[in-house]
Amino acid sequence: MSNAQTRVALVTGAGRGIGRGIALSLAAKGWSLVINYRGNAEAAAETADLVAQQGAQALTVQADIGVAADRQALATRCLDHFGRVDLLVNNAGMAPRQRMDILTVGEESYDEVMSVNLKGPFFLTQTVANTMIELLQQQHIERAQVINIGSLSAYASSPNRGEYCISKAGLGMMTALFADRLAEYGI
Repeated sequence: MSNAQTRVALVTGAGRGIGRGIALSLAAKGWSLVINYRGNAEAAAETADLVAQQGAQALTVQADIGVAADRQALATRCLDHFGRVDLLVNNAGMAPRQRMDILTVGEESYDEVMSVNLKGPFFLTQTVANTMIELLQQQHIERAQVINIGSLSAYASSPNRGEYCISKAGLGMMTALFADRLAEYGI
């Protein structure tokens, strides 16, 4: 398939773990991949090699989704390279660097976890969804999807990592809100 016919998935946190598994599963189905990673370029390159072994195209892009400029650069690189985005998988996430009781956790840990687990996916989805709407209206893509990877921690209280639980609960509501707002476009 040419780039114009191959569906493109942007998967955050795709260098390893669940994100790598998602990328490889999509590659096996013929998708081209944007493999986002924050810090481990070697792991992302390994994922890209595994994707290529399945005959799919891959672009690795370093970006911290908690940082606005990085999110914008990630979306721009995807479009510049592939000319489209059909699927966004918000997989990147982090736990607190140190588990702390909610009575003592500091703002630095709270802000970092919220930035990566909630703020980043929110604003990346906003950016990519607006692009998807344009691509759908121009009939450059037939269907667009957004998938958010949540956690049971959205429902299970864990007072020694409250910021993580709160971020994942927020991600669940974010998913519902975007689903309601984007339904008219079939996203």
